Amino acid sequence: MSKNLSIIVGSVLGASEYVAEALEQIAQQAGYQTEVHFSPNFAEINPDHIWVICTSTHGAGELPENIQAFAKAITETSLTGVQAYIVGLGDSSYDTFCYGAIDMESRLKNAGATLLGKPLHIDVLNHPIPEDVAVAWFEDQLNN
Repeated sequence: MSKNLSIIVGSVLGASEYVAEALEQIAQQAGYQTEVHFSPNFAEINPDHIWVICTSTHGAGELPENIQAFAKAITETSLTGVQAYIVGLGDSSYDTFCYGAIDMESRLKNAGATLLGKPLHIDVLNHPIPEDVAVAWFEDQLNN
């Protein structure tokens, strides 16, 4: 398995950025080389790296604006051979809870990517510090 990670961030208010930075630290401690993409450009992300997509949901279930072009590019490309994890942040009081992450999961699978684990959906109502949940989950993923 690749020891290189590209962390791809979809964020509006910054919570996904904090989670991405926490995941980067865990990955580095586990011996991975990391790149974090706060303004993801599909052409700049190495398909040989393991992708960690960390995104919130915005508005009526949309992806944040900063990751929309990346998401569109996924639908226009074969991602066969790409391995990925997905971390979604959302608020369960909305019926569009974690739709951003669900959308990314669908796009990745339809493009032929392989998910390395079940996507993590973090409810910020129950976990006001989402980094804690994400770190515990990611440590478990990397140790399996």
